[in-house]
Amino acid sequence: MRFAVLTLLFCFTLTISAYSQSRPRDLGITIGILPVGEYNAITDVPGVKVGHLTKIDGNNIRTGVTAILPHGGNIFQQKVPAAIYVGNGFGKLAGSTQVQELGNIESPIILTNTLSVAAGIEGAVRYSLEQKGNENAQSVNAIVGETNDGYLNDIRGMHISSEEVIQAIMSAESGIVSEGNVGAGTGTVCFGWKGGIGTASRKLPESLGGYTVGVLVQTNFGGNLQIDGVAVGEKLGKYPFRDALEKSDGSCMIVVATDAPVLDRNLERMAMRAMMGLAKTGGIASNGSGDYVIAFSTAEGLRIPYELEAQTLEKAEFIQNDDMSSLFMAVIEATEEAIINSLFAAETMTGKDGHTVAKLPVEQVMNWMK
Repeated sequence: MRFAVLTLLFCFTLTISAYSQSRPRDLGITIGILPVGEYNAITDVPGVKVGHLTKIDGNNIRTGVTAILPHGGNIFQQKVPAAIYVGNGFGKLAGSTQVQELGNIESPIILTNTLSVAAGIEGAVRYSLEQKGNENAQSVNAIVGETNDGYLNDIRGMHISSEEVIQAIMSAESGIVSEGNVGAGTGTVCFGWKGGIGTASRKLPESLGGYTVGVLVQTNFGGNLQIDGVAVGEKLGKYPFRDALEKSDGSCMIVVATDAPVLDRNLERMAMRAMMGLAKTGGIASNGSGDYVIAFSTAEGLRIPYELEAQTLEKAEFIQNDDMSSLFMAVIEATEEAIINSLFAAETMTGKDGHTVAKLPVEQVMNWMK
């Protein structure tokens, strides 16, 4: 009898461990209909790299930096076509107007906390100026987004330095991307539960071009959580106007990458669809939420050189409007799954002033999903 009880406890422990270490797709939650890439991450888009710097210190510091590199070369010298869409503008996205004006990105994309945007700019600029070939550059448009992690983190302390931003950039790698309480997601809260970094990808069939779309999110927002159509937020009693502590304010940074040859105008259309993915998780882009989407293409044929001779005519091949629908679907599905991945990966955290944010009760959620 004692052996049976011990065996039962052992199996129960293994089950909890499996849930805590698994992504939703590993547990049988299949969001959407399109196939995923090798890593089900933004790094499935060839050339894209991601780096994190996680800063947990003492009782009050719970923050970090996440850097996304569109390619492994000199981004300032070989800019990528890009677009930005503002779902709700209660936030800070440095460098956005130049992207909207010129349709390209020339620096790593930095995500951090609200009051560390300045450090993010300095770090991205210093990194760019120090790269070989940029010795004569006198202007760099750094792209830095944020969410407010002030509930768990001593945000007023401004604990991120430009050197740490450079460390995050330098650590960027392809392959598996860490999720949950890492980098810019270290101190974030999502739907009243612990949020963080999440990522996902979709691979179009060859009949639709064979292109890859990858998404990375920094989740720090609210609403009525839904997972693959199941009203989890209502079942858990965590939704706006019920939970007075978290309500529905917050922010979500969404980065969309693709190797499809898409110019800035259609990249903006793709960025718009990311907000549909957010809505499918129950997010409502509330009045106090900073919801921004940054989209770019890594297609080498669309790179924009830093220097061109005057009156040079640009020639490029790019996708026509009629072939965009499958990319729209890929963005929606990958964004939805990336957000849910961030929740499944995040762990309970205690931070500033003893505030504690619990992780999503995955075991309970999985019982409903079944």
